[in-house]
Amino acid sequence: MLFGSISYLNLLPFQLFLKQHLKSNAAKMSFRYKRAVPSQINRALKRRSVNAAFVSSVTSRRFACTDLGIIAHKRVYSVFLLEGAPKQDPASATSNALAKLLGLKGEVLIGDAALKYYLEGGEGIDLAQAWYEKTGLPFVFARLCYNQHGTYIKQLATQFTAKKVKIPQYILKKEAQKRGISPKELSWYLEHIHYKMDWRAKRGLKKFLTSL
Repeated sequence: MLFGSISYLNLLPFQLFLKQHLKSNAAKMSFRYKRAVPSQINRALKRRSVNAAFVSSVTSRRFACTDLGIIAHKRVYSVFLLEGAPKQDPASATSNALAKLLGLKGEVLIGDAALKYYLEGGEGIDLAQAWYEKTGLPFVFARLCYNQHGTYIKQLATQFTAKKVKIPQYILKKEAQKRGISPKELSWYLEHIHYKMDWRAKRGLKKFLTSL
Protein backbone atom coordinates (compact mmCIF):
# COMPACT_ATOMS: atom_id res chain seq x y z
CA MET A 1 0.00 0.00 0.00
CA LEU A 2 1.04 3.61 -0.51
CA PHE A 3 0.76 5.95 2.47
CA GLY A 4 0.58 9.71 1.98
CA SER A 5 3.02 11.37 4.34
CA ILE A 6 3.25 15.01 5.46
CA SER A 7 6.61 16.05 6.87
CA TYR A 8 5.26 18.57 9.41
CA LEU A 9 6.40 18.17 13.01
CA ASN A 10 2.86 17.53 14.23
CA LEU A 11 2.97 14.07 12.64
CA LEU A 12 6.42 13.10 13.93
CA PRO A 13 5.07 10.79 16.69
CA PHE A 14 2.86 8.91 14.22
CA GLN A 15 5.62 8.61 11.63
CA LEU A 16 7.95 7.21 14.28
CA PHE A 17 5.25 4.78 15.43
CA LEU A 18 4.74 3.63 11.84
CA LYS A 19 8.46 2.93 11.37
CA GLN A 20 8.60 0.97 14.63
CA HIS A 21 5.49 -0.98 13.66
CA LEU A 22 6.75 -1.88 10.21
CA LYS A 23 10.19 -2.83 11.50
CA SER A 24 8.70 -5.89 13.16
CA ASN A 25 5.93 -6.57 10.68
CA ALA A 26 5.86 -8.39 7.35
CA ALA A 27 3.72 -5.57 5.93
CA LYS A 28 6.85 -3.44 5.50
CA MET A 29 7.61 -5.24 2.25
CA SER A 30 4.52 -3.74 0.61
CA PHE A 31 4.48 -0.37 2.36
CA ARG A 32 5.67 2.76 0.57
CA TYR A 33 5.47 6.52 1.22
CA LYS A 34 4.52 9.49 -0.91
CA ARG A 35 5.61 12.76 0.69
CA ALA A 36 3.92 16.10 -0.05
CA VAL A 37 2.18 19.10 1.55
CA PRO A 38 -1.39 18.64 2.87
CA SER A 39 -3.22 20.01 -0.18
CA GLN A 40 -1.26 17.66 -2.50
CA ILE A 41 -1.94 14.66 -0.26
CA ASN A 42 -5.67 15.52 -0.32
CA ARG A 43 -5.66 15.32 -4.11
CA ALA A 44 -3.56 12.15 -4.12
CA LEU A 45 -6.03 10.29 -1.88
CA LYS A 46 -8.92 11.43 -4.08
CA ARG A 47 -7.11 10.22 -7.20
CA ARG A 48 -6.30 6.97 -5.35
CA SER A 49 -2.59 7.46 -6.00
CA VAL A 50 -2.21 6.94 -2.23
CA ASN A 51 -4.32 4.55 -0.17
CA ALA A 52 -4.29 6.28 3.23
CA ALA A 53 -3.18 9.61 4.66
CA PHE A 54 -3.89 12.38 7.12
CA VAL A 55 -6.01 14.72 5.02
CA SER A 56 -7.49 18.14 5.74
CA SER A 57 -10.74 18.04 7.70
CA VAL A 58 -12.50 19.87 4.88
CA THR A 59 -11.54 17.09 2.48
CA SER A 60 -12.12 14.22 4.91
CA ARG A 61 -15.87 14.25 4.24
CA ARG A 62 -15.19 12.48 0.95
CA PHE A 63 -13.50 9.46 2.51
CA ALA A 64 -13.81 6.72 5.09
CA CYS A 65 -11.86 7.90 8.15
CA THR A 66 -10.55 6.66 11.48
CA ASP A 67 -10.85 8.41 14.84
CA LEU A 68 -7.26 9.57 14.54
CA GLY A 69 -6.67 13.23 13.79
CA ILE A 70 -4.43 16.25 14.29
CA ILE A 71 -6.24 18.10 17.04
CA ALA A 72 -5.70 21.27 19.07
CA HIS A 73 -7.61 21.61 22.33
CA LYS A 74 -6.82 25.32 22.54
CA ARG A 75 -3.67 26.87 21.06
CA VAL A 76 -1.79 25.00 18.35
CA TYR A 77 1.15 27.40 17.72
CA SER A 78 1.51 26.38 14.08
CA VAL A 79 -1.57 27.88 12.40
CA PHE A 80 -1.68 31.66 12.44
CA LEU A 81 -3.43 34.53 10.79
CA LEU A 82 -1.01 37.42 10.27
CA GLU A 83 -1.95 41.05 9.96
CA GLY A 84 -1.91 42.34 6.41
CA ALA A 85 -3.46 41.74 3.03
CA PRO A 86 -5.63 38.59 2.75
CA LYS A 87 -3.55 35.65 1.57
CA GLN A 88 -4.41 31.96 1.77
CA ASP A 89 -1.82 29.29 2.44
CA PRO A 90 -1.88 27.01 -0.62
CA ALA A 91 -0.80 24.06 1.54
CA SER A 92 -3.94 23.90 3.70
CA ALA A 93 -7.60 23.97 2.71
CA THR A 94 -8.81 23.59 6.31
CA SER A 95 -6.87 26.51 7.81
CA ASN A 96 -7.98 28.79 5.00
CA ALA A 97 -11.60 27.74 5.54
CA LEU A 98 -11.28 28.24 9.31
CA ALA A 99 -10.02 31.80 8.92
CA LYS A 100 -12.91 32.59 6.58
CA LEU A 101 -15.46 30.99 8.91
CA LEU A 102 -14.15 33.02 11.84
CA GLY A 103 -14.47 36.19 9.78
CA LEU A 104 -10.75 36.93 10.06
CA LYS A 105 -8.78 38.56 7.26
CA GLY A 106 -5.04 38.45 6.79
CA GLU A 107 -2.32 36.04 5.73
CA VAL A 108 -2.73 32.38 6.73
CA LEU A 109 0.53 30.73 7.78
CA ILE A 110 0.70 27.05 8.76
CA GLY A 111 3.06 24.24 9.62
CA ASP A 112 6.69 24.32 10.66
CA ALA A 113 7.17 27.78 9.15
CA ALA A 114 4.38 29.11 11.37
CA LEU A 115 5.85 27.45 14.46
CA LYS A 116 9.28 28.93 13.78
CA TYR A 117 7.70 32.32 13.13
CA TYR A 118 6.07 32.18 16.57
CA LEU A 119 9.20 30.94 18.35
CA GLU A 120 11.19 33.80 16.86
CA GLY A 121 8.76 36.32 18.36
CA GLY A 122 6.29 36.71 15.52
CA GLU A 123 2.75 37.76 16.36
CA GLY A 124 -0.57 36.69 14.93
CA ILE A 125 -3.93 35.14 15.76
CA ASP A 126 -3.70 31.47 16.67
CA LEU A 127 -6.65 30.11 14.67
CA ALA A 128 -7.18 27.10 16.95
CA GLN A 129 -7.41 29.40 19.96
CA ALA A 130 -9.80 31.71 18.08
CA TRP A 131 -12.01 28.69 17.31
CA TYR A 132 -11.94 27.58 20.95
CA GLU A 133 -12.89 31.06 22.16
CA LYS A 134 -15.86 31.04 19.79
CA THR A 135 -17.09 27.48 20.38
CA GLY A 136 -15.45 26.08 23.51
CA LEU A 137 -14.47 23.04 21.43
CA PRO A 138 -11.22 21.53 20.10
CA PHE A 139 -10.35 22.00 16.46
CA VAL A 140 -9.58 19.04 14.20
CA PHE A 141 -7.20 20.09 11.44
CA ALA A 142 -6.83 16.69 9.76
CA ARG A 143 -8.00 13.07 9.94
CA LEU A 144 -6.45 9.75 9.03
CA CYS A 145 -8.56 8.55 6.09
CA TYR A 146 -8.30 5.79 3.53
CA ASN A 147 -9.68 4.43 0.25
CA GLN A 148 -8.32 0.88 0.63
CA HIS A 149 -6.99 -1.41 3.36
CA GLY A 150 -9.52 -0.06 5.85
CA THR A 151 -9.17 -2.86 8.42
CA TYR A 152 -5.40 -2.47 8.56
CA ILE A 153 -5.52 1.35 8.77
CA LYS A 154 -8.08 1.24 11.60
CA GLN A 155 -5.87 -1.23 13.47
CA LEU A 156 -2.92 1.13 13.09
CA ALA A 157 -4.98 4.03 14.44
CA THR A 158 -6.10 2.01 17.46
CA GLN A 159 -2.58 0.82 18.23
CA PHE A 160 -1.16 4.33 17.95
CA THR A 161 -3.66 5.87 20.37
CA ALA A 162 -3.16 2.99 22.83
CA LYS A 163 0.52 3.77 23.41
CA LYS A 164 2.60 6.84 24.07
CA VAL A 165 5.34 7.17 21.49
CA LYS A 166 8.64 8.19 23.02
CA ILE A 167 10.84 10.13 20.63
CA PRO A 168 14.54 9.30 21.08
CA GLN A 169 16.86 12.21 21.77
CA TYR A 170 18.83 11.68 18.58
CA ILE A 171 15.65 12.04 16.50
CA LEU A 172 14.56 15.11 18.48
CA LYS A 173 17.94 16.72 17.83
CA LYS A 174 17.92 15.77 14.15
CA GLU A 175 14.38 17.05 13.51
CA ALA A 176 14.93 20.21 15.54
CA GLN A 177 18.16 21.03 13.70
CA LYS A 178 16.45 20.46 10.36
CA ARG A 179 13.86 23.13 11.25
CA GLY A 180 16.09 25.59 13.04
CA ILE A 181 14.55 25.16 16.50
CA SER A 182 15.74 23.52 19.71
CA PRO A 183 14.83 19.97 20.85
CA LYS A 184 13.16 21.52 23.91
CA GLU A 185 10.99 23.72 21.70
CA LEU A 186 10.07 20.73 19.55
CA SER A 187 8.99 18.69 22.59
CA TRP A 188 7.05 21.66 23.97
CA TYR A 189 5.19 22.06 20.68
CA LEU A 190 4.18 18.39 20.52
CA GLU A 191 2.61 18.68 23.98
CA HIS A 192 -0.08 20.82 22.33
CA ILE A 193 -0.91 18.32 19.59
CA HIS A 194 -3.50 15.62 20.26
CA TYR A 195 -4.46 12.68 18.09
CA LYS A 196 -7.38 10.73 19.54
CA MET A 197 -10.78 12.13 18.58
CA ASP A 198 -12.93 12.07 21.71
CA TRP A 199 -16.55 13.21 21.75
CA ARG A 200 -15.58 16.88 22.14
CA ALA A 201 -13.25 16.75 19.14
CA LYS A 202 -15.96 15.00 17.10
CA ARG A 203 -18.46 17.67 18.10
CA GLY A 204 -15.99 20.39 17.14
CA LEU A 205 -15.38 18.76 13.76
CA LYS A 206 -19.10 18.41 13.08
CA LYS A 207 -19.72 22.03 14.03
CA PHE A 208 -16.93 23.20 11.72
CA LEU A 209 -18.03 21.12 8.74
CA THR A 210 -21.72 21.99 9.05
CA SER A 211 -20.86 25.70 9.30
CA LEU A 212 -19.00 25.82 5.99
